[in-house]
Amino acid sequence: MIVLFHQNNKVIEVSFEGESIPFSPKTIAFNLFEIAERYSEQLIIWCRLDLKPNLNISKVEEIFHHKKIAASYSLSNPPFLCETIGYVDESLFLNVKKDITYPTWQMSEDVGGIHAEVLNALKNDINIDSDFNYFLHSMAKLALVGGLLCYSEPLLVKDSSRIEEAAKKNDFLTFRFVKQHYKMRWVFLLFLNLLIYEKKFLIFPFLSSFGFRKRNLNRDLLDVVKVQTTRKVIDKKTIDVIIPTIGRKKYLYDVLKDLSKQTHLPENVIIIEQNPDVNSVSELDYLNNESWPFVIKHSFTHQAGACNARNLALSEVTSEWVFLNDDDNRFESDLIEKTFENIQLYGCLTALTFYPVSGQKLVEKKICQSSIFGSGNSFIKATALDKVKFNMSLEFGYGEDTEFGLQLRHNNFDVIYFPNLVINHLRAPIGGFRTKPILAWRDEVIQPKPSPTIMFLKLNNLTLQQLLGYKMILFFKFYRIQSIKNPIKYLFNFQKQWKASIFWAEKLKG
Repeated sequence: MIVLFHQNNKVIEVSFEGESIPFSPKTIAFNLFEIAERYSEQLIIWCRLDLKPNLNISKVEEIFHHKKIAASYSLSNPPFLCETIGYVDESLFLNVKKDITYPTWQMSEDVGGIHAEVLNALKNDINIDSDFNYFLHSMAKLALVGGLLCYSEPLLVKDSSRIEEAAKKNDFLTFRFVKQHYKMRWVFLLFLNLLIYEKKFLIFPFLSSFGFRKRNLNRDLLDVVKVQTTRKVIDKKTIDVIIPTIGRKKYLYDVLKDLSKQTHLPENVIIIEQNPDVNSVSELDYLNNESWPFVIKHSFTHQAGACNARNLALSEVTSEWVFLNDDDNRFESDLIEKTFENIQLYGCLTALTFYPVSGQKLVEKKICQSSIFGSGNSFIKATALDKVKFNMSLEFGYGEDTEFGLQLRHNNFDVIYFPNLVINHLRAPIGGFRTKPILAWRDEVIQPKPSPTIMFLKLNNLTLQQLLGYKMILFFKFYRIQSIKNPIKYLFNFQKQWKASIFWAEKLKG
């Protein structure tokens, strides 16, 4: 392990196994690449010199359990790019939870680490910025989509609560970063958001950003870095499958047949069958009429709703792992076996598969941190289940999958996407006895926009800037498809719908 100490954007000291080694008077980023070339098998740690007593070396091996991990921890508040980046980036990677290991491309110069093999793979495509913080942010933002797993990691620092410090805002760097890492329109939207919501006319940072070119990275570069975790996340290798179902007897049968052919069989298949007709009984006669190579735990309920059904199923899980499945999926016989193989490589606690509908092509081809979550195509370590559940406030609405995924991440269960694992989603016709739910706001004169369940999700998980940035995008998108074409009338009506959405979202909280 190499440890590089720096101060005031200059390298002060570099050590390898306790012995000092020479370094260049050039930038910190330049030294990282030079050291990586000389010590290609080593993990490289950086740390501000004044934080040397707080560097938690004892946790390094636990944190960097495979080579494709980059982790850091920022003691600055607000972060380097400030909260204003939220106006252009709505992703979960932005609103970092500082007390847990949290997925983010927002790397910090304060303390962090990356493996030399990663740096050597990227060296010809990454710009060596003089500002170390900017370099780290840029590298992580570009490399994350190529398969680098990036985290905010509080375990890197001891007694961090005592040394948090204020950071200076730099609007020029924020505009530059948006120009170099996002589509051009976001530079204009950032300017507009700051003008409208903060009454800031930042014309000079806006104009200066046009002097910088957009940055791109070859996503294949990190393929040469092989992954093998030192974590042990699989012990018993048992797995339960949960399937909520309503009115899809034929499709569910095909799912069970696919499960029965698995090269690694599940222990239990937990089926929650729903039918809101109070006089109805189960239609799944084949559960008892046929022999299955696993235990089927079948429950029948008159209460419709996917959130309730999934929660009932999750409460019955007894295996080490759980497969969140759906009643109109199809998959190959080695799906579970291959999933465990991937989990054992990456040491992850949640795995997400490629989930195509008919004719959909694979676009994201790299194993990477996912910004989404799917309740029909994911595998979770069962230890999460005493901390998470599907939010009943979102029943019959939208966003319950996303909200459940955020709960997982807030409990140190990062979601890793594996494109080599495939579950085909048939999107079968909905069952014949489904009833359309009556939403509380259905008969309101002012219909909420967006849906209150979506607003509920965003109010609880976005920063203020992310929420306002979303509002701006929704304003422009909705204008094209609604009937009010007078922009002034539309603005007033939109504001009323937005307030109505917030009102009903607050009601959903109970």
